[in-house]
Amino acid sequence: MTAKRKINLTVYAPALVSKDPRPVAVVHGMERAFPGLRLEWRVSEDGRPIALPQRDAWLTAGTKDGGFPLVCNGNESLPVMISGWESPADSAPGGQSQWEVHAQLPPNEGGLTAVADVLEAVAEIARGHWGHATPFRASVDIARQTRNRPDDLEVPPRGLPVITSPGAMRSPEIPHRLGWLNYWSAAAARAIGFPDPVRDAELLSRARRTPSGGWVVQLTDTPLDLDDPAHLEALKRAYERFPEIGGRAAP
Repeated sequence: MTAKRKINLTVYAPALVSKDPRPVAVVHGMERAFPGLRLEWRVSEDGRPIALPQRDAWLTAGTKDGGFPLVCNGNESLPVMISGWESPADSAPGGQSQWEVHAQLPPNEGGLTAVADVLEAVAEIARGHWGHATPFRASVDIARQTRNRPDDLEVPPRGLPVITSPGAMRSPEIPHRLGWLNYWSAAAARAIGFPDPVRDAELLSRARRTPSGGWVVQLTDTPLDLDDPAHLEALKRAYERFPEIGGRAAP
């Protein structure tokens, strides 16, 4: 599978602490949410999958410097993988270091069926502030919305709004950007004013509540494709509805 044919999943959560059980728990949660998935391989320097007979012990030993090493399903044709690292305080919202969990799912029937459950499981177990799952091609254009420096005058693609850099965001609870499937913790939902029963009726028709009181909100019925005018308009409407996302609201 080429890099362009995958679903990127990212969750932003409080930084890891000493002997933090969340990395192993997140991997177990991802396996439960994706039927038949076993993340019991690592990847060698030359890209080959290597079996991990003692996966949990290996993960625990490798959890350091605020992150955990990549584990995968060992399937080079339909790879599923997850890893995590720390975003340092000087480049993170509110000056608070964060734990970033990154996963990749295939856009086949199995991946698309499981992706919402995987996003919810990973985010809830990680105690995430917010997260998203987005097809690779759309995520590239969404990433290009970020203005990381004052002298960065590049106009975002497709008429999408400019969003501020993560380090300029005032709080880790405020989502930095939108995606196809969006996880908003209870605190994130409050910060952006979701849900409003009237204004958010369409989004609520594709949303579900999580056990912690957060939300998984799906932007479009099918995977986000910004070449589809209806999908592009849905993304723009969501940005208009939630100006707090991306640090665009007036102080």
